[in-house]
Amino acid sequence: MAQAKYTRIDNNKRSASSYFSTVTIVVFVALCLFGIWMMTSSSVVPVQNVDVSQDNKNEVQDQSGVIKQSEGKEQATDPSNKSSQQFEDNQGDLSDDAAKGDSSVAPDKTSDGPEKGEDKSDEKSEEKPADEPKTENQDSNFGDKKSDSEESVKKSDSDESEKKSDSDESEKKSDSDESENKSGSDENNKKQESNGIESKPESNDNKQLDSDSDDKKSDDAGETSDKTEEKGEQSGSKDSDENSNEKKTDDSANNQVSNDVFPSVAQSDLLNESTAQNGSFSTQASKSNNEKKSQESSKQSTGYDWKLCNVTAGPDFIPCLDNLKAISSLPSTKHYEHRERQCPQEPPTCLVALPEGYKRPIEWPKSREKIWYSNVPHTKLAEYKGHQNWVKVTGEYLTFPGGGTQFKHGALHYIDTIQQSVPDIAWGKRTRVILDVGCGVASFGGFLFERDVLTMSLAPKDEHEAQVQFALERGIPAISAVMGTKRLPFPGRVFDVVHCARCRVPWHIEGGKLLLELNRVLRPGGFFVWSATPIYQKLAEDVEIWQEMKKLTKALCWEVVSISKDKLNGVGIAVYKKPDSNECYEKGSTDQPPMCPDSDDPNAAWNVPLQSCMHKLPVNSTERGSQWPQTWPARLTNSPYWLTNSHVGVYGKPAPEDFTVDYEHWKRIVSKSYLNGIGIKWTNVRNVMDMRSVYGGFAAALKDLNIWVMNVIPVNAPDTLPIIYERGLFGMYHDWCESFSTYPRSYDLLHADRLFSNIKNRCNLRAVVAEVDRILRPEGKLIVRDTVDIINEIEAIVKSMQWEVRMTYSKDKVGFLCVQKSMWRPKEFETLEYSIGKIPT
Repeated sequence: MAQAKYTRIDNNKRSASSYFSTVTIVVFVALCLFGIWMMTSSSVVPVQNVDVSQDNKNEVQDQSGVIKQSEGKEQATDPSNKSSQQFEDNQGDLSDDAAKGDSSVAPDKTSDGPEKGEDKSDEKSEEKPADEPKTENQDSNFGDKKSDSEESVKKSDSDESEKKSDSDESEKKSDSDESENKSGSDENNKKQESNGIESKPESNDNKQLDSDSDDKKSDDAGETSDKTEEKGEQSGSKDSDENSNEKKTDDSANNQVSNDVFPSVAQSDLLNESTAQNGSFSTQASKSNNEKKSQESSKQSTGYDWKLCNVTAGPDFIPCLDNLKAISSLPSTKHYEHRERQCPQEPPTCLVALPEGYKRPIEWPKSREKIWYSNVPHTKLAEYKGHQNWVKVTGEYLTFPGGGTQFKHGALHYIDTIQQSVPDIAWGKRTRVILDVGCGVASFGGFLFERDVLTMSLAPKDEHEAQVQFALERGIPAISAVMGTKRLPFPGRVFDVVHCARCRVPWHIEGGKLLLELNRVLRPGGFFVWSATPIYQKLAEDVEIWQEMKKLTKALCWEVVSISKDKLNGVGIAVYKKPDSNECYEKGSTDQPPMCPDSDDPNAAWNVPLQSCMHKLPVNSTERGSQWPQTWPARLTNSPYWLTNSHVGVYGKPAPEDFTVDYEHWKRIVSKSYLNGIGIKWTNVRNVMDMRSVYGGFAAALKDLNIWVMNVIPVNAPDTLPIIYERGLFGMYHDWCESFSTYPRSYDLLHADRLFSNIKNRCNLRAVVAEVDRILRPEGKLIVRDTVDIINEIEAIVKSMQWEVRMTYSKDKVGFLCVQKSMWRPKEFETLEYSIGKIPT
């Protein structure tokens, strides 16, 4: 009889429990449909829950006595004890109650309150696989029994049928389709109602914040977790809870590993933030269809009112080389003063126009052979030098047959002829960094890349229209400079070879002052390769120049290594070698040219006048220039022999250690972040500038890519440029308060590591950013690593120019910013009076 009685009670219990669970689900679904509005008046929700539960409670008491009263009390009390906030945060509470009602069929369940809580936890884990069929059973029971809440059931009947599959699978999906933001807290509260079972999704979701948080804190943290984690959670909710938890745990571990390197500190975070920034940019871009409205918006939001530079040079404007007012005031142009830098007192803050029809440059190495005519629409050089195979107009392209004045039939044959005549040159091994003076369109340097040689090509902005611009558009390193009255912006004793092929420089005049400048920058033991008509022609002028050069080079103690003829190109080539000791100088029978005083620093090069003297060569074995660098590529990674522990490095460590730490640092940053983590397509990148280089570590870390890096050492920064040359890289000095000696749209990528914070107190920051815009190509990238304040300021400025913010990140007051220049140009003009006038010839 006892057994029969127990069975009868259990049957009644199952019926009432199923009935109550179904009603609870229906109420919950109805509440979910109106959940958005109920969030602000959640106190009403528990009242409805309590009423329904109380009715059920009374009915259960009538049928099954004490046992049912105990369970009915739990069902009625549970919602009322929970705060309304718990309802807002947890969609699945009521569904879970319904599931627990089904699980009450377990024969070992008792009426004792505390024991029941423990039993329910056990039942949840044991009977979880049976949840689906039990839910179907309770649906059939719902058809047999109706309560006083029948009107509520009817009202939600259609909703219940639509959502039934969701409630059936509530243990798997946690109703993520109802609310993305609450999907994590749903599962958490289901398990919390089971008397202390830990919520794995919640704890994983907040692993980086606080894994031991209480229920409230876990819910809040779940809502504020990063976007990557939210996306993982949403996709994970499609699988079972265990799979979702395992996936999130793995993702969390991966995120922690990626946090070891900055700026890949949080790659997923950065990329998500980039997405957000792109979304904002897209909205701005759609508004920019109305140009006037876009400009007004920029003025109001940023305070930056950009205008186009109205100048005679137009899209080719170089502020320090197109200061026509200063040029017209020069007392003399005998020494090419009009080709030298004549910077305006105040740098321009206007933007340079784009050529009509500008296109993204052709990628390297195809760009060496042809470029878009629309990007550099100049034909004068093709007309003037076309017969020498410099450049030709071919449809919509400008093509470069690879020739020059001295190598009409191709630069490679000319390069190999030099190697054959002087094997010690050893392109790409002993010789790595060279200077090409009067480079033309830089085909010589362009083809030396095939011999693993890096060439600094220079030529003035003269009647050879846009020759340096052609070189840069082709993807070949070049700067606009002239050998006039000032030293070149390079340290002394750094180039392995200096080359001049019909460079039109009068080396022999005024005591050889210009040749002495080459002597300053040429490494002891380095070669001077000269290919010019005085070597192989017998015209009176050529013979005179040749005789003068013989005397001068002998006075410089340069050894004539080879005088040969390139039969294919029909030119002669003379190769000289600079001494590697002072022995010849000490034996000199004449004091012309004189030796420079010891106080004259050969490394001082920024705006320093030329001197007609020779610098003594280093004699100490630990002094730079006393030995030849290691062969390439060993010289790239090894600390120079002349850096000793007695030298203190830029970062405060002994110099050799400083060098190594810097290199390892940039290798890590480049490999972990720049190459893969910030969305740069490196096949579109060729011309790169490191605007504030130190040891050249950034450039060294990029050595395996088809790019070249111009390493710039600001004039107010530690002079580490000799180290950069020693390791087989190149660069130059520059003051960022002035414009750079290059054409507009020269570089694909600019890298500024703590540059702006170092120059902010000296320079007009807006003018510096305008200069960045000038030399960067449309769709080119700017990477900034600096203080958070600087990052915010730079971001505001570039946004006002309609640039796209690709990524931004900050940690410990240090920020990272990656932005992309747009094609946008303002419509209003700002006339720069100093750059209006006749361009000198």
